[in-house]
Amino acid sequence: LQVIFEADDEPPGKDDIRAALSQLIDDYADRGIELKEVASGFRFQVRAEYAEWINRLFQDKPQRYSRAFMETLAIIAYRQPVTRGEIEDIRGVSVNTNIIKSLQEREWIRVVGHRDVPGKPELLATTREFLDYFNLKKLSELPPLSEIKDYDQLNPDLFEGLDIPPPSNEPANDESGPGEIQDENPGQQAVEQQDESVDEDNVVPFSN
Repeated sequence: LQVIFEADDEPPGKDDIRAALSQLIDDYADRGIELKEVASGFRFQVRAEYAEWINRLFQDKPQRYSRAFMETLAIIAYRQPVTRGEIEDIRGVSVNTNIIKSLQEREWIRVVGHRDVPGKPELLATTREFLDYFNLKKLSELPPLSEIKDYDQLNPDLFEGLDIPPPSNEPANDESGPGEIQDENPGQQAVEQQDESVDEDNVVPFSN
């Protein structure tokens, strides 16, 4: 990258930068770290196959989230933009305010508009930070729900209207509040709305 910036008086074009980044990706193909493109750009990171070994260097245990937290997150990610009331309709229980607050504090979700109905409820969608955290570049890279960790723990009502077989378990009624965080990362569920208005092209449809 330094070479292409210093080679000419004119700044390099996008194609030149892309080519240089592509070369860097190839150069790190056989190393323990990789250059990965995510929603906010490119970053160096430890390869997934070595993550377990790197994690052993840290004393903190991976975070684990409650089923209520996971379901709320999955509903927002796969059905966005969605209102709090719609989340409650799907789950069949009230959404704990601390869950929404926790997601917003992590900058994983944000308000992208208001539903044009009485009361003008807020529309929630995921963010670029969510995409980055879950190693995604765009919405279309979201994994199928059936591939999400703890898939069988999710409320079957979440899958209504989606071309996905629901897990066979009873609906969840646990709302753990601030103790959502327990001991491990949630599955990969996240995506991003880049404008204050909702970008319908980047919203995962209710059905395939």
